[in-house]
Amino acid sequence: MTTGSTVQGLRSPAMRHVLTHLITPLLMCLGMGLAYLGAFAAPSPHHLPVAVVGTTAEVKVFAQTVQDKAGNALDVRTVPDRQTAADELMARDISGAYIPGAHPEVLVASAGSDTSATVVEQAFTPVAAAQGAPLTITDLAPTAHGDPTGQALFFLLVAVSIGSYASVAVLGGVGGSLPMRLRALLVVGTSFVVSLLGALFAGPLFHLVSHGLWGVWAMSWLYSAGILFVGVGLHTFLKRWTTLGVMVLFVMLNFTSSGGIYEPALQNGFFGSLHAFWNGAGYLEGNRDLVYFHGHGLPRGIWTLAIWLVVGLAVTTIAGAVERRRERAAASDVAASDAVVGDAVAVPVLAGATAVDTATALRTAAPVGADERSADAEQDVEEEVEEEVEEEVEEAVGV
Repeated sequence: MTTGSTVQGLRSPAMRHVLTHLITPLLMCLGMGLAYLGAFAAPSPHHLPVAVVGTTAEVKVFAQTVQDKAGNALDVRTVPDRQTAADELMARDISGAYIPGAHPEVLVASAGSDTSATVVEQAFTPVAAAQGAPLTITDLAPTAHGDPTGQALFFLLVAVSIGSYASVAVLGGVGGSLPMRLRALLVVGTSFVVSLLGALFAGPLFHLVSHGLWGVWAMSWLYSAGILFVGVGLHTFLKRWTTLGVMVLFVMLNFTSSGGIYEPALQNGFFGSLHAFWNGAGYLEGNRDLVYFHGHGLPRGIWTLAIWLVVGLAVTTIAGAVERRRERAAASDVAASDAVVGDAVAVPVLAGATAVDTATALRTAAPVGADERSADAEQDVEEEVEEEVEEEVEEAVGV
């Protein structure tokens, strides 16, 4: 009896419903593990660009010796003087520079990447030690007072991203009954609110940036709107799988390729290549360029965010057209169904039936209790939709 009940329970629709919904979190677990461990588990430098200051033959031999020992880990070049090295460092063309001599010095820019600055220091500290001279570390782009680790802008990226992609479940699910143009207006408003929260975090609340707050706010709005337009547009096609889809795009691939923990030269080729065009990288590097590097490279970050926004607008526009076509098809089906019922009711009239017979036919054309059953069916559908939306929102916010 117990075994039979257990088998019946395993085969029940409720069990199938639970197992089906378990697919999403299990895929999330798989994706997050592959993404985060693949991107962060074993960081190592790959062609990290560094410079050695000097033009003499001795300096060039020294630079070549460092290159030979480092192999593919470093790309060593020589520059004529300290100012040139500083300019290239602030333009983010190199990650550090070594100035040999009686008082050796290393130039770094920790605001660009604290981990890369550490790698540069570790690469040249033994060289200075072999000369018996203390190494001076000069940070030309230190981080703001509220960002001692240099990773606060990355966590700002995380906050703005979560506020954006979690809102997709609400605007796409709960707002699914609204016309696409109204959902688009909600996207603009929601992204504006998210960007204000981002500016609040970056400025008055945690002092993550010392200047350029309005620029941070503007890029936050552009970044958030891009995510929301892409997500709301995709919801038309993916439905309950939208949460998984936006998490792949804007968490698994986005956070790992943004350069917030390790810059591309410290990651494998896959995530390093994504850094060149992914929206999180555009947002993070754009903010870094604005706040710490005098705007060098800022246009590239803005263009990256703008392209993602255009892609989102295109996806949303296509989704709106598809929804309108579906609505017209559904309306045609309803009209055809009503015509069939009308023809069935009209038969007694065509046969010369009396007005009383016609009225009786009209009353009996629909099954007894059809209105009640129709209302119950509509309520069941609404409850099912609400449950799916709640599950989608919980998955989006809870992971």
